[in-house]
Amino acid sequence: MFMGSSDFNHISYPRIHGFAYSSIERDSGVVEMLSDIFNIGSSHGFAGSRHPRFLEDGNMFWPVHSRLTDNRSKEEKDREELNRAIALSLAEDSRRPNGSRQRMDIDEEPARELLDSLTRPSYPPYRRSNTQITVPCNPGGHRICGGCNQEIGYGNYLQCMNTYFHPECFRCLGCGHPIVEQEFSLSGRDPYHKSCFKERTHPKCEVCHQFIPTNSAGLIEYRCLPFWSQKYCPKHEHDKTARCCSCERLESRNARYIPLGDGRSSCSECMEFAIMDTADCQPLYQAVRDYYESKNMGLDQRIPVLLVETQALNEAIAGEKNGSHHMPETRGLCLSEEQTVISVLRRPSFGGHLFRMRTQPQRLARICEVTAILILFGLPRLLTGAILAHELMHAWLRLKGFRNLKPEVEEGICQVLSYMWLESEMKRDFRSIPSISTHSFSSSSSLSSSDFRSGRKSEVEKKLGEFFLHQITTDSSQAYGGGFRVANAAVSKYGLSYTLDHIRSTGSFPL
Repeated sequence: MFMGSSDFNHISYPRIHGFAYSSIERDSGVVEMLSDIFNIGSSHGFAGSRHPRFLEDGNMFWPVHSRLTDNRSKEEKDREELNRAIALSLAEDSRRPNGSRQRMDIDEEPARELLDSLTRPSYPPYRRSNTQITVPCNPGGHRICGGCNQEIGYGNYLQCMNTYFHPECFRCLGCGHPIVEQEFSLSGRDPYHKSCFKERTHPKCEVCHQFIPTNSAGLIEYRCLPFWSQKYCPKHEHDKTARCCSCERLESRNARYIPLGDGRSSCSECMEFAIMDTADCQPLYQAVRDYYESKNMGLDQRIPVLLVETQALNEAIAGEKNGSHHMPETRGLCLSEEQTVISVLRRPSFGGHLFRMRTQPQRLARICEVTAILILFGLPRLLTGAILAHELMHAWLRLKGFRNLKPEVEEGICQVLSYMWLESEMKRDFRSIPSISTHSFSSSSSLSSSDFRSGRKSEVEKKLGEFFLHQITTDSSQAYGGGFRVANAAVSKYGLSYTLDHIRSTGSFPL
């Protein structure tokens, strides 16, 4: 899948201004400011006043005044002295050429900030909002901060998105800290640090937990596992990352898989419900036989069912002479030849790794058309049961005289029985008694006896069952996937019994 990196909207840093008034505003406002400070504007003076007089050259001097009693506080006197200094500076700056005023901006800034600090109230704490508030300038020319909603006095300010901000109020919506970098990202009207925006929107690999890199075309390319929607970097398909042999999910860095000792690995969720040895499988085998009985498809022969390792299954497949159709990764087999098979006699013990697995060779004599059913050990109960239902259908067809069926016909109808059994298990009430015989369970079962006897399936097992159903319905192979879809349509339309009779007489599905 691809995701365009153009989703990121990177913006250059907003303009930074020195003071909250322009040079034109400053020049034209010098006299106004002096008038405000010294009450200039009245044409009549009075004794003891401190009004300055302007000479022809533009200088300003203070007249000597009589000593009057001064009852003002020290703070008022300090403020007046500061006002006087600023007035002198502004008067001198107003007659300088434009080129020489740049330094004055710098010199007068500390004085103005000091004056502003004496008169301006402190800003309230910034509280981040999910909505960017845009407050335009007041009609009087005062600028209002879009972050704290307070007036911007003398000092630096930012202008972005037609809104003014105190530098400390222009903050990232993700982390809440001020944005001081040269570039930032926008989502609508909400600003973000580039790193915060990437953390929020850029997909991460669910295997290595790193940001999924872009490809040579600048696109974010990743793989997505069907059903589970597990996103991961393409490299993990080739870097020997472990994959669960049951649910097919890739091993994550923070969830180690359990090696089964035969080249396969299992995730902890699948291992929780795994059938680990031949004895462990017998109650489940009986449950599947009972399901066949309910469909009037009972079997007289008690066909052996053995759990085996991958190597033993592959050797058994190689020893078959009838050339049955098999998937590239086969997990079950219906034997029709006499063979010696090594089965898992006792389930492995766990200590981070498997050890002390007991196996034994078993000679399988051919008493009927079917010698035995072999299934890989270590698969979850629902998957093991679905494989059993599939292989038992192979056995039923052979024992009932179905011969020389095309792979898509035989595998298709076997997949239908597997799907029907699995679906019946999924439809059960989680608190109902499972469809098993009265055979007691092995004390070595990987499921706790209380959970298994009461039939309480966790949500995890339910999700696994849904995945196994999904695997059957979406299989892309011609024999298993295509055959299932044709067979399932026939059974849905005509019923199972009529479909089987049609297959016996014509070797194909009814249309």
